[in-house]
Amino acid sequence: MHRTVDGPDEVRRLVAAGESFVVELKGERYQPLSDSALVEAVVCLANGNGGTLLVGVEDDGTITGARPRHESGSTDVFRVQALLANRTVPPVQTLADVIVVDGHDVLVIEVEDAPRVVGTSRGLYVRRAMTSKGQPECVAFPAHEMLARDIDRGATDYAHLPVQGATWDDLDPLEFERVRSMVVRAGASADPSLRELSDVDIARALGVVGHDDGQVLSGAVLLFGRPASIRRLLPTHQAFFQVVRGTSVSVNDDVTGPLFAVAEDLRARLRPYSSEQELTAGMLRVAVSRLPDEVVREVVANALVHRDYTALGPVTVQLTDDVLEVTSPGGLPPGIRLDNLLTAQRPRSPVLADAFKRVGLVDRTGRGINRVFESLLRAGRDGPDFTRTTSESVSVAVPTGDADLALTRFVLDSEARHGSPFRLGELQVLHELRREGRLTTADVAPVLQVSEVQGRAVLSAMVERGLIDSRGSGRGRSYHLSAAAYRAVGAPGAYPRVHGVDRLQQEQLVLAYALAHGSIARSDAAELCSITPEQAGPLLRRLVAEGRLAMTGSRRWARYVLPGQHG
Repeated sequence: MHRTVDGPDEVRRLVAAGESFVVELKGERYQPLSDSALVEAVVCLANGNGGTLLVGVEDDGTITGARPRHESGSTDVFRVQALLANRTVPPVQTLADVIVVDGHDVLVIEVEDAPRVVGTSRGLYVRRAMTSKGQPECVAFPAHEMLARDIDRGATDYAHLPVQGATWDDLDPLEFERVRSMVVRAGASADPSLRELSDVDIARALGVVGHDDGQVLSGAVLLFGRPASIRRLLPTHQAFFQVVRGTSVSVNDDVTGPLFAVAEDLRARLRPYSSEQELTAGMLRVAVSRLPDEVVREVVANALVHRDYTALGPVTVQLTDDVLEVTSPGGLPPGIRLDNLLTAQRPRSPVLADAFKRVGLVDRTGRGINRVFESLLRAGRDGPDFTRTTSESVSVAVPTGDADLALTRFVLDSEARHGSPFRLGELQVLHELRREGRLTTADVAPVLQVSEVQGRAVLSAMVERGLIDSRGSGRGRSYHLSAAAYRAVGAPGAYPRVHGVDRLQQEQLVLAYALAHGSIARSDAAELCSITPEQAGPLLRRLVAEGRLAMTGSRRWARYVLPGQHG
């Protein structure tokens, strides 16, 4: 843990900003803050995201000073840290300091973001929360919320929790046989050792029963439980399949059951709705599915594996006229955001995630979401849409409308010509340029969820392969599809339009500058139009040839003026 508040100025900044989710003010103007109240305040912050406690600052931001807490008439910060560690369970790590601000002592206590739920040694559990008016407060921490927090933080795996009253009779032998069959069908993408194990050894290998006592854990009920036992023992687990046509629901089925069975059932239910479009690529006829099976497999498995099983609500797989939407209870796990889905991995239940990998139901490399993006983009469709995701649920929408077959053909032809498949970043760039026409490195980086340096490397490689062209220099450089790409995707007129707009804008910028400043040099034109000096020269000579500029001087001293003016 590193100190972040290291002087009066930093204290003043925190006080000026006021109380927040990570800053708590405690004044002692009217009543000294007891040790118990100090411990409670630290526990509250630790069960939020950690933060800073400022003792000696009133709620209105007035700095009145903290009282000495020890016999010597001062505050021993090491004794404060020891007190807080001794009276919290598990011990909370803190850094304490006394900082003099405007003549007043302020006791500054920095609190770690606890990896798991903590309480006081007397059994009090509180957490940081925000009121409906946006004000921070400390509230009671119910047991089910504590469990959900520990699961989210990775301190507890739901699949490892014991289930009161569960016995081996609650597990279905046919589900163990299903695992063996799935392993055989999956071949090299599954763990072949599972095929030869007994039912008990399969459960042990997947980590869903106690190794010593064989106790049935939540994971065993979720993966192998009989439907009636699942409803009795784990009532939060539900799954529904819906088909909506227009405004009417034509199918609304409860498919709740053991997870492997539900995953296979949902995939089977969706196959009849996966019609195909055909295209010719070279000598081959290629079928483009509206619902690629690998996409369905991954989004369904992700919903079942990564949902919050402490929260009420079903996993819903809903098919409409133009989209497949899969929704699961619980927001994204901590550390996972919409802007790092492609680069970060943190399963809510590592046990369930590992089980799905070992039976071959999901990508074993942990790149399932990347595979979904690749499959959809290669098929000429937009990537999955996660924008309806909230703190309460994760929602992914997969487009099922007509594919851009011209773009798909271009991808397939290019892959055949170069002898290697497009990488995900290249597919993303192609789709963005197809839609936007022009992109800069700053535009591309957030789309690819990488740094600008990494984004620039992808763009440079695509320029070398002749997939895209670049214009300008430095940070003003922009990229667009190459002429060959525009022809291939059925928009040959777009390429000259991109260039024509640039040319017209550059000419107008140069003429306006010459009018305003009396003259313009080649270096001025290059900076103005975000192009290299070598590109600015032909632009200026063209304007001279057309009679819209006149040149004065020569070579490095040449300047360009409007006809009738003098540089």
